Amino acid sequence: MPTGSPTTTTTTTTTTVLTAKALLLDMDGTIVNSDAVVERCWHDWAVAHGLDPREALKVVHGRQGYATMAILLPDRPMEENLAENAVMLARETADTDGVVPVGGATEFMAAIGDLPHALVTSADAALATARMGAAALPMPEVRVTAESVRSSKPHPEGFLKGAAALGMDPADCVVFEDSAAGIAAGLAAGMRVIGIGPRAAAHGPTAHVHDLTSVDVTTAPDGAITLTLRTA
Repeated sequence: MPTGSPTTTTTTTTTTVLTAKALLLDMDGTIVNSDAVVERCWHDWAVAHGLDPREALKVVHGRQGYATMAILLPDRPMEENLAENAVMLARETADTDGVVPVGGATEFMAAIGDLPHALVTSADAALATARMGAAALPMPEVRVTAESVRSSKPHPEGFLKGAAALGMDPADCVVFEDSAAGIAAGLAAGMRVIGIGPRAAAHGPTAHVHDLTSVDVTTAPDGAITLTLRTA
């Protein structure tokens, strides 16, 4: 007969609190779950170019398409990457099957609606509009899309432009991101970064949560934003 006590598993929740004056939000993987579309489109592209789709998907997230193509096909002229990226963007914009909000995104966007915030995405304006609409999320008034920048994430240009558009110092902004490229961009901009979802944990964000259900937003009379994060 076996002896001893039954094994007990205990889960400990850690709470992290960050304060900010403005929030900068990535879109795909952060507030919008578009993984199904991204994987469909980039799988087909990789196969067409004789590449392993699994390896391609490791570098797709967070970057503009032409930058991903430049990594995967380093000897190809950039003009070809830009031309194929336009085709890819059109396909992704037309395909919204499976595009849904990330967990807690609907409530989170409602909570920050009157607070200083901006969308900073590697999508172009048409793709951002299509995906935010498919996920039934409100489009922020301030947004930095692919057309707004010369350099793709992991370059910090997009986040710095978002802070400037809100009239905020980068140090007073908190970024929400899911990808290695996006997290690197936010940190390079001198901002704190909250990593969202499974992709984010390995890339050194300031803090990490499973999804936006683990983020509570409150404000002080002076306008300071308090973010309370619950991590298991």
